Amino acid sequence: MSTLLPKAAVSVPSALLVLPAPPGKGLPPDTVIAGLPLLRRIVLAATRAGFERVLVHPGAGPEPRLLEGTGAAVLDGRAAALAPERLVLVPVNVLPQARWLRALREMPLAPETILVDSSMVAAMESTAGGELLRSAGECSEPHDLVASLSQRLPSVAPAGDPAGRFAVDGAGGVKAAEDWLLRGLIKDTEGFMSRHVERRISLAVTRRLVGTPITPNVMTLVSLAVGLSSAPFFLSVDPLTQVIGSLLFLTHSILDGCDGELARLKFLESRAGARLDFWGDNLVHVAVFTCMAVGWSLSLDAVWPLGLGTLAVAGTGLSAVLVSQQNGPPSKSGARLAEALANRDFIYLVILLACFGRAQWFLVCVALGTPIFMMLVRWGAGRRRAK
Repeated sequence: MSTLLPKAAVSVPSALLVLPAPPGKGLPPDTVIAGLPLLRRIVLAATRAGFERVLVHPGAGPEPRLLEGTGAAVLDGRAAALAPERLVLVPVNVLPQARWLRALREMPLAPETILVDSSMVAAMESTAGGELLRSAGECSEPHDLVASLSQRLPSVAPAGDPAGRFAVDGAGGVKAAEDWLLRGLIKDTEGFMSRHVERRISLAVTRRLVGTPITPNVMTLVSLAVGLSSAPFFLSVDPLTQVIGSLLFLTHSILDGCDGELARLKFLESRAGARLDFWGDNLVHVAVFTCMAVGWSLSLDAVWPLGLGTLAVAGTGLSAVLVSQQNGPPSKSGARLAEALANRDFIYLVILLACFGRAQWFLVCVALGTPIFMMLVRWGAGRRRAK
């Protein structure tokens, strides 16, 4: 997270202007990085960050195809006439994270001051936004413009070197930029095994898929199919059969990470895609737990495992409904506890138990854990409403 994240967000008319790269730096704006041209990626990140207008300096090489469908416009006299109060300048060789740009857009900044960081990104608050845009249109080099503005406006030192942007420079910059983008997809809340095993594999797969026509929803459906195919293997108590099923279950989890990675890398997140992913995951869990219960019942010739499976399936379904009905984020402490219970490191326990033909024992953990999870979700929602 950027060190520029504000204590209190501000909301003012804002614009982001993409400037040419400094002389001798950067790559052509149509250089493809993780499936998107560099310029288009900057523009989409700015749009995601909430800027009302995104403008591109003519010197930044804004070919029409790079801006098609983004809502961005080339800087001209008409665009400069609409004056923003918060103006952010980004050279076309700087690849930003949307959350970092959002911090620049929202951070408290005294009027008529300018903030400049080491990558020549600048943010300013000024009533003379139209004049600043006209000045930008007349400058061919971003460092000249930033230097000129720094002489006219009091400078504000950035709060450290932010990790939310990457300066692309040289022929090796594409791979380095892609590595940086992929690392940014790893969540702090992930479990140990998820972070160090599953995420490493899913990111390697995503790197190869991001330049193809495969969409996040297609990956969700592939993951769903693999997950459902794992369920019948748990009808058996044979260790080898259960291990095969648990490895397919793990493959489902890995591929399930790819859909979200593709969506975030290509700015294709959608509510429909998130719902498909969420309910697909829960359908796989219900199928696996049901087969575990049936297989256990058949192996013992007893009915009580079906009752345990019913508790596990009902708890999974009710937890999913409860989470899906939340209208906002839970409290921070509640969210962390819930995520700790819900993280996918449990799959490795299933694999371990499967080695002894005892994967069905995991139903006990599910039957006990889902009520706790539901209570934590309700507690978090109650804390949110109380604030």
